Amino acid sequence: MNDETNHKIEVLITFPLSEELINKLKGVSPRLEITVLPAKSYQEIDEEVWEKTEILITERVIPPDEKAPALQWIQFNYAGIDFALNEDVVQKNGLQITTLSGAAAPQVAEFVLTMMLTMSHKIPSILKFQANHEWPPDRFARFTPRELRSSTIGLVGYGSISREIARILTPFDVKILTCKKNVMQTQDTGYLIAGLGDPNGDLFTRLYPYQAIKSMMKECDFIVVTVPRTKETYHLIAEDELAVLKPSAFIVDVSRGGIIKNSALKTALQEKKLSGAALDVFEQEPLPKDHPMWDTPNLIISPHIAGVSRHYDERSVNLIIENLKRYLNNTNLLNTFDPDMGY
Repeated sequence: MNDETNHKIEVLITFPLSEELINKLKGVSPRLEITVLPAKSYQEIDEEVWEKTEILITERVIPPDEKAPALQWIQFNYAGIDFALNEDVVQKNGLQITTLSGAAAPQVAEFVLTMMLTMSHKIPSILKFQANHEWPPDRFARFTPRELRSSTIGLVGYGSISREIARILTPFDVKILTCKKNVMQTQDTGYLIAGLGDPNGDLFTRLYPYQAIKSMMKECDFIVVTVPRTKETYHLIAEDELAVLKPSAFIVDVSRGGIIKNSALKTALQEKKLSGAALDVFEQEPLPKDHPMWDTPNLIISPHIAGVSRHYDERSVNLIIENLKRYLNNTNLLNTFDPDMGY
């Protein structure tokens, strides 16, 4: 960071934004020289631009270290950045890296609620009967739901998304259990949208470490997975963890591919060890047409779209503005990536 008050700061944005949002960013300070050059690779942007860029706001476009000598900070427009961790510039000493964690919490939480209700109220089965123009004679027994009300919800991870899920589930009179890496840190120290989430960690009944995830899962009617993918969370939920679930339980995964071992989940669903699952993430994306998960019974597959929203850009810009102000004032940025933690 540069302390000179007249120092011009070159900001490069590599994805499209509306003129209104670009003007909001420019309004943060006259010191910011903002350039918007939508691109899919760093080669599409002139070397002269890379040479002077101090702040990079990007989705996946990342330059090699030697191409961006002035770079001080990368703000990613995604919450999960595991795809970028092997880039040499990301490992540069002194470079600040921040994520979009917290900005997409509202839409992801709504998606999770949608999947929970869809599975528990047997909507896929209802739609199949509709497609066949059939009114089943055993409709009351067949379509009796597992209601959300008074159920026990297990949240794997307690970041911004899980905290917002806990908040929107509060009117259902549910019992919230959660597990996270650092059980001593119950407050949310990342980016918060005012009025959302659970900033102080007041909404859960019990908090478990990852090592006790099975103890949590066996109590739950619904499991929601929101953790980042790290060495510690890879296949965090596999055969042993799935084996403790109630046969009536449901799983929703909106984290990253690889947290749930897909082959183990497929077997558990085939053997009716749980009632259903909804996966928005996979180890291989796009999911190949011949992948065995497509034909798994009682599984809803969505193409990694839980975070999609017509308000995505607006919410991301609000976070970016907050971090730009912090950068200009030489204060700590929100959502700083910690390589030791993996997120």
